[in-house]
Amino acid sequence: MRFAVAALAVMMVSTSTALAQTSTTLTSDETAKVDAAVKAAFDKSGVPSAVVGIRRGGSLVYTRAFGNAIVEKALPAQTTMAYPVGSISKQFTAACILLLQEQGKLKLDDPVSKWFPEFTRANEVTIRNLLTHTSGYSDYAPQDYTIPAWTKPIDSYKLIREWATKPLDFDPGTRWQYSNTNFQMAALIVEKITGQPFHNYLWANVIQPLKLEGVLDLDTDRTKLKPHGYERHALSPPRPAILEAPGWYSGDAILAMPVATLLAWDESIVHRTLLKPESYDAMETDFKLKDGSSSHYGLGVFVAHSGGKTILFHGGEVGGFVSNNVVDLTDDIAYAALTNFEGPGADAITSAIRPILIASPPRAVRPAAAPEQTSVPAAPVYTPAPAEQAKAILTSLQTGKIDRSLFTPDANFYFSNGTLSDFATSLAPLGPIVTIAQTSEALRGGMTYRTYDVKFATRTLSLNSYTQKDGRIEQFLVNGD
Repeated sequence: MRFAVAALAVMMVSTSTALAQTSTTLTSDETAKVDAAVKAAFDKSGVPSAVVGIRRGGSLVYTRAFGNAIVEKALPAQTTMAYPVGSISKQFTAACILLLQEQGKLKLDDPVSKWFPEFTRANEVTIRNLLTHTSGYSDYAPQDYTIPAWTKPIDSYKLIREWATKPLDFDPGTRWQYSNTNFQMAALIVEKITGQPFHNYLWANVIQPLKLEGVLDLDTDRTKLKPHGYERHALSPPRPAILEAPGWYSGDAILAMPVATLLAWDESIVHRTLLKPESYDAMETDFKLKDGSSSHYGLGVFVAHSGGKTILFHGGEVGGFVSNNVVDLTDDIAYAALTNFEGPGADAITSAIRPILIASPPRAVRPAAAPEQTSVPAAPVYTPAPAEQAKAILTSLQTGKIDRSLFTPDANFYFSNGTLSDFATSLAPLGPIVTIAQTSEALRGGMTYRTYDVKFATRTLSLNSYTQKDGRIEQFLVNGD
């Protein structure tokens, strides 16, 4: 379960002076520029709908809704609608842990064995490792589509016990690797300490004290969710996506909310209204690995520092929905985009409005190798074999054919007859592949994740895949340029 944005990058902000920190409005010129930039990004992305918001100087200065929340009914999106925010929920889980630390009920550097001695090397993995993705526990849900298992309800402890008793992917604190397992475990620790469901503690100690309105729990409130989620098969029109069943979210991605509510949460971080200063310091400090290098990740948030600025950011994804959220702590600016589509639309929208809010746009210093999973070590040397196989598979898909022996049961579930038809119909007109080049490689969930640029005569597409240790392909997704 991905809960991520496909194009996230660690961002650094130039030393150029940003807009005045005291401004609490958008000028008519700024509003017009934001409208134009968002509309252009929205139209290019093909996203069914997006809700976009901006806060500055403590005030909500911009909210707009674009497109249809339900395509089949042509139901327009509204800014008051709650959209799933995916992995942005991890910040709320981190806040719960920090509150328990303030109450003296745990310490960030307590070992996991204090509550779950049965988990692998639990005496070496700390809560801080969980919240910074440096534990070594493998990700139970890296896929960017809904696999069959996620369509059935599951008990969170049963799920985590299965994954947290596997061998670690690396020694705790030595590497950074995105893993939803970490935050499911953190939520279970909250339940162990408080003796109540994670939902109850979260609502009583975070949602209600901050007066966050319209927040939904996807396990218990999914019938209240108005937008429908969509995905695209290669370059097909949007198709209905499957939202994961209860139990797969917990501390990972359990929340949905209106964009204004997400921005109110951002404002609570900027002005430090819920936690003690030392708790926010811990949240906003990027974890240092044992070799001294930065993980670029705090407690549930990506962290970037440059030119005297501190930027927090995170994306999120659940079945049919993707979000992106950015908080400039230094200049009290927050902006977010929530979409009902599995693709890079949310990130494209926030990237489009960023240079309007900040005088000189941020520059990406290291692109993400996979959804929220950029590895700290240098990129490996690639061999041509994976690219050659990917080219052969993609060429076959242009004719609506697939060698199912190359794929896992999950991937074969994804490649239904309808999906194969979508691939063929949308890719065949592009003609033969001119070149295919691998652009990144990383490990996640015990699999190898690779990305490619695929050049046709008139268009370049992106391709990403997950390959299991036995060589079978778990994921093979194509996105537009």
